Amino acid sequence: MERYDQVLVALRRIIRATDLHSKKLSKTSGLTSPQLLVLQTLRDNSDLTVGEVARQVSLSQATVTTIVDRLERGEYVYRERSKTDKRKVHVYLTDKAFGTLVAAPKPLQDDFIRQYQDLHDWEQTMILSSLERVAYMMDAQHIDAAPVLDIGALDRVDSANKPQT
Repeated sequence: MERYDQVLVALRRIIRATDLHSKKLSKTSGLTSPQLLVLQTLRDNSDLTVGEVARQVSLSQATVTTIVDRLERGEYVYRERSKTDKRKVHVYLTDKAFGTLVAAPKPLQDDFIRQYQDLHDWEQTMILSSLERVAYMMDAQHIDAAPVLDIGALDRVDSANKPQT
């Protein structure tokens, strides 16, 4: 097998692992990985606006707004205007969200992060450099992505042409 074939097989395994985990997550919680990431961020921080959530999860504010809109429709979050600064709107978890977070499977990246942190600094740097180069080779360096292993687009369009995130 050619070396480039081996690289493509390794990439396909990574994609497949994220796909299988995403399906498990969706089946058990009804949420996508980015939605779960937003809920976890809200759980771990208090009084966040959509913009602050976006910065925490490394996604655009527009993407996080779409995610929060969908979570609000599903009654996982609610918005409330700040009592101290009426220009700000904070996002809060509902009891339903807390229950979902307790029951949700462990994020796929948790084991990766633990093992990655166990590597020597030079190994971490090599992996990061190689993956950034692969992203560049695939013309993917400008794609909006959060530090969460998930498959597929963050913004999907259903038959009614409404964003589904």
